Formats: sequence, structure tokens, C-alpha cells
Amino acid sequence: MTFKDLNITESLLRALDQKGYKTPTPIQNQAIPVALNKKDLLGLAQTGTGKTAAFALPILQLLAGAEKKKGTSRDIKALILTPTRELAIQIDECFEDYGKYTGLRHCVIFGGVKQKAQTDTLKRGVDILIATPGRLLDLIGQGFISLREIEYFVLDEADRMLDMGFIHDIKKILPLLPRKKQTLFFSATMPPAITTLSRSILYKPVKVEVTPVSSTVDTIRQYLYHVDKPEKKNLLVQLLSKEKNQSTLVFSKTKHGADKIARVLCKAGIDSEAIHGNKSQNARQRALTNFKSGKTQVLIATDIAARGIDIDQLEMVINYDLPDVPETYVHRIGRTGRAGHSGTALSFCCQEEQKLLKDIQKLIGKKLDTLSVPA
Repeated sequence: MTFKDLNITESLLRALDQKGYKTPTPIQNQAIPVALNKKDLLGLAQTGTGKTAAFALPILQLLAGAEKKKGTSRDIKALILTPTRELAIQIDECFEDYGKYTGLRHCVIFGGVKQKAQTDTLKRGVDILIATPGRLLDLIGQGFISLREIEYFVLDEADRMLDMGFIHDIKKILPLLPRKKQTLFFSATMPPAITTLSRSILYKPVKVEVTPVSSTVDTIRQYLYHVDKPEKKNLLVQLLSKEKNQSTLVFSKTKHGADKIARVLCKAGIDSEAIHGNKSQNARQRALTNFKSGKTQVLIATDIAARGIDIDQLEMVINYDLPDVPETYVHRIGRTGRAGHSGTALSFCCQEEQKLLKDIQKLIGKKLDTLSVPA
């Protein structure tokens, strides 16, 4: 199966070819025909499965075709709503890459920065808007944005929206959208509140589900260290000192813990930065850019801040703290071992985390291989 087999148009195929994309991922295979058929879609897919292209390609194709036929005005026709600045920027970059030969205009808006550059772009007219909820409502309130002409609406990372407290903002945005539109709804998990939300905004949706949340990619080597809590920092320094050139994403349960880990590593001469919700938007983006470029070897992140981090060939993920929710373990380690590449996931488990470990192993259906703590 190729993208051409999915009836993707020549201008998009040309852009995909330049990116080196030949074969659609499972969610792209299933979702693109549904979206091109203008049906509502409920997509269950975790980060790293290629879902951005699964909604971006159909939207670009449908809008480009409509523009060619009618010469439509520059009203916003597609809205992609996403929880974090990092994810919004990533999605915007995808629209830039895939849509470079379509003539369509796109814009990304998010809070934490001055709005002028964003409003100047909006004034020039855009076809596709990628937005975080708070800034979207702010600019709607100021009269810079109208959602009256929206034809395609994507709610991405719906479960993370719920975790971050955006559900109230979403409920304010929904009545501002036209009743007649195509809605594409994506979530990695389906807690009851998200199930209820999906039912309220989708019309006869086609359900697409890939990579069940309990599964972990075969190309990821998973190992476990049993270590006393006070000794975790020493173990981390030991392991990372041996892998000086390896890009590593470290997960901390708390924001304070992420900062503390970064200080320990920097003191040991290991280039590292922390990323979490208490950091300014600029600081978060700078840390992410440094990590992607290889300037920083280690990025320490909380789960919410990590959503949207997409690093090609990330070599290692370390669970410094085990997550409270076992499904989160799958999301975390899924940052590595992507697109057929191999990866390593290490988990530190202290006595208080034994119950969490048991839940994780039950979910993934196997015991993690235990390694001895270096002397």
C-alpha cells in the first residue's frame, strides 16, 4: 500500500516524496479514506503512530480541491485544536511540509507570547488554523477570528485536553462552530468524560483504532532497575555518563523533580534541560529545540509537557519515576523505537513503586528484564 493507492493528489504526493514518506502507517491507511469521504471519525491512536498526517493530508486535499473549483475566499475553513504549544507547532510544521504545493495558507496560534505576529497573519487571511484553546478564545473575543465558515474540525489529543483542564474551553468553542462540518476526533485513551464528549460532537462516526494502548513496540528493548529512591540520581548519572552522545528523554513525575534531576545532571557535566508546565513557553520551546538539534543530550520532562515531543530516532527513554497510570508507561516509551528504528527504555523502580510496576507489567503482558545496578 502506498499513498498513491489512497488517492492522494499529485501535489501532496510530491511533498510526501520529498519527505521520504512512501508507505502509510496503519492509522493513515484506515483514516485517510474515511476523511476524504467527508465522514466524521473517531481515531484511537497514541503519539508516534502518524496521526497528524492522517488528518492533515485529507484536509489539505479537500480544501485545495474546493479552492480550485470555486476560488473561495480566505475565511478559516479548517480548525485543528490541540492542547500544547509544542504540539501546535509540530502540527503546523506538518501542514507546511505536506501543503507546500497546494497554495493553501495556514497559521498557528498559542498563548505565552505576544499576539501581534499571530494577528497580523490572521488579517492576511488563512485557510487552516492550528490553535491551543486559551489563545483561540482570546482572539475570538477580540474579534480577530470567526469560526462561522469552518468546514473541517479536528480535536487532537482529547484525553490530554481533559488532563490539562481544557474541557471547559472546548465546551465554549463548540457552539461557535457551524453545525454542518466534518469532525475528526483523536485520543490515545477513552476515559468516560472523553467518550461523552465524542458522542456529543460526532455524527455517525467511523471508528479507527490502531496500536492498542496495552501494546509496546517490538523494536523497544525494555529493562528494569530495582533501586532505592535516594540512589536513583546516582544511577542516572552513571548510565548517562557512559552514553555521552546518546539522546535521552527522562520522565519525572513532578515539575519540581524534573528541575532537580536537571541540576544533578548538569553538576555531573551532562548537558540537560527540564521541560514542564511551570516553564515559560519560550523556555520550553528553546529546550525542545536544543534537544532536537543535539545541542542538549538529555531532556527531562513531565508527562503533560512531553506530549507533542516528536524526535526522529530518539535512542533512549528513562522512567526515573514510574507513572501512576500504567497506560502512561506505554505512551512514554513509545517516544523511542519509531518508524522501524530500535530504541531502549529503562525504568527505575523503588520499594514504594512496586504496585505501579505490577500494574504496568499486567497491562503489557510481560515482565520487564531486570538489570543489576552498577557497583
